[in-house]
Amino acid sequence: MRNRRTASVVALGAIATLLPALTPAVASAAAGPASPATPLAAAAATAAPLARFEHQKPRWTRCEAEGPASYECATIKVPLDYARPGGRTLDLAISRVKATSAKDRRGVLLLNPGGPGGPGLDMPVWMGPMLADDLKKRYDLIGFDPRGVGRSTPLTCDLNQQESNWQRPYKAATFTKDVQWARTVAEKCRARNGSALAHMGTRNTARDMDVIRAVLGERKISYLGYSYGTYLGAVYTQLFPKRADRFVLDSAVDPARIWRGMIQIWGEGAEPAFARWTAWAAERNATYGLGATPAQVGATFWGLVAQADRKPIELDGFPMTGDDIRLAARGLVFDVEYASQETARLKAAAEGRTPAPARRAAPSAPATPPEVPADNMDAVFWSVVCSDTRAWPKDPEQYRRDAVRDKVRYPLYGDFASNIKPCAFWSPGAEPATVVNNSVHALVLQNEWDSQTPLASGQGLRRALKGAKMVTVLGGQGHGVYGFGSCADATATSYLVTGRLPAKDLTCRTPAGQAQRSDGRTLPGIPERLPIGGTDRF
Repeated sequence: MRNRRTASVVALGAIATLLPALTPAVASAAAGPASPATPLAAAAATAAPLARFEHQKPRWTRCEAEGPASYECATIKVPLDYARPGGRTLDLAISRVKATSAKDRRGVLLLNPGGPGGPGLDMPVWMGPMLADDLKKRYDLIGFDPRGVGRSTPLTCDLNQQESNWQRPYKAATFTKDVQWARTVAEKCRARNGSALAHMGTRNTARDMDVIRAVLGERKISYLGYSYGTYLGAVYTQLFPKRADRFVLDSAVDPARIWRGMIQIWGEGAEPAFARWTAWAAERNATYGLGATPAQVGATFWGLVAQADRKPIELDGFPMTGDDIRLAARGLVFDVEYASQETARLKAAAEGRTPAPARRAAPSAPATPPEVPADNMDAVFWSVVCSDTRAWPKDPEQYRRDAVRDKVRYPLYGDFASNIKPCAFWSPGAEPATVVNNSVHALVLQNEWDSQTPLASGQGLRRALKGAKMVTVLGGQGHGVYGFGSCADATATSYLVTGRLPAKDLTCRTPAGQAQRSDGRTLPGIPERLPIGGTDRF
């Protein structure tokens, strides 16, 4: 565990991507012609301008001199505002690794790692080893940095490190400062980007995906999206149901909860995970010394929180407050072994003993190109979650009341989840939230113990997608299923290769000892900047 400034980054592996700044062309995007008054007029007015985007010919070049020659990149244009396609445009960075067999090739598989704000341009490279050869024979793997992200025309709000620290516990003494922080973030984003912010939401990113489809000359796309990428994929199926081929939605967002409810479910979901952890640790009291019953383990934990509230406990050179411990534990308890190891180390430090060495090395942030501003992922995150829905309360007192209530209901994280966010002061997005309710075929994958998209969230997406089937990995822990060695891999690969969904929703259990991802671990060969596994992203 670490202090609050670094807890999600170090103790829990929440490495957020740091990407480039918004160009003046987008920051100062001027309004285009007035929107036509009727749907028929709108269609007639936009069809011709949109054709110029769909008929682009990408100029593919080798992405990196040191990378594989098969990894090719290009940049295409998309409209900032699809209602005004003759107006300003954005760059969209795309990539591909072609199918390994021309005769077996079926089409394209678009990839998204989550976020919002996660870069996906290099996914065809690092996902390759995780995918079955039979799948790679059939699909060109297509990566892209979504609008506002990375090598696409990038967004920034010029936020400093403190302004980017958004997981804040509720305290009556600091609430006024938290309100000012939220207002400052919203005002800085608005000042830097103006009306462009209203067009950074998920609906437009889904439309960008359809431009990619057209540019690549495909009638349909297949798709593999993780975490936030499940919502992006679901929105695509809602907007373009006839163009969605085989969609795998892994670690799923409940579209009925976007986005405040998806942050609040972190508090709700942590409580059963905490209970499961205390039972597991109690059975292993001889190893960890945290208590012989679940109640005793819980008392040990909350005793450490109370002690750290009086005087921070130093662990590995970081002074941990009680709030820091709660914040770190929220993600840790989904991985019962790691939570036990870290709590035992914290207990040793609290008792003045030398803690055992950490069992897992803390991940380090990847090198950031000099042109990349540190707040890109934060800027995109707020631009999406605040613009996608108009359900965010505007009265700060509503956040205060909810945080006070939820600290009692969900003591591990409830007040963090319900405390005020910049969306309270955000200007409305260009469109209302997307209602996802369709019969498009898709496969939803879900671990039973997922800190970022808990099981109830995955079940919510399954309800919304009437034509989908769901595979639940019983006992599965961690954020991300497919490609991570779970029992669901074979079902997902079979669906992508053959197109055949399971006849019904399935459950499976990964055999003991088989490799599977845990929240505290990074995956071999996978960039640590991935949002998957971070405790402050989807």
